[in-house]
Amino acid sequence: MSLLNIEMFRMNRDMRRMLEKMGVEIKELENVKEVIIKTDKEEYIIKQPAVNIIKMQGTLSFEIMGGELTKTQVEVKETATLEIKEDDVLLVSRETGVSKEEAEKVLRESNGDIALAILKLQERKRSNA
Repeated sequence: MSLLNIEMFRMNRDMRRMLEKMGVEIKELENVKEVIIKTDKEEYIIKQPAVNIIKMQGTLSFEIMGGELTKTQVEVKETATLEIKEDDVLLVSRETGVSKEEAEKVLRESNGDIALAILKLQERKRSNA
């Protein structure tokens, strides 16, 4: 072991002891395959990282080191929060002759606009005829 490695080992040992006295616990997670971080617009995938869990004063922190980073754009779907009324679904279904499921799907695509949903479904029928 070189002199530099011995000094690093002593610093790490001393650092760990000091942190333990301050009530800080550090635990390494073993065999981590990937970490996924999702935001509103992006997704970060970190393959084969080293991960530590740090507990200090009742708060957990995660330290992610190394690994291969991949960043992708996430498709934002705002239709999931849109409330579609059953009466609207029935009206669109009845006017266009499609199932309630299809009527609701197109209503969501149309942000709840009944007239637009009916026009879209009629256009699809014409295109498929």
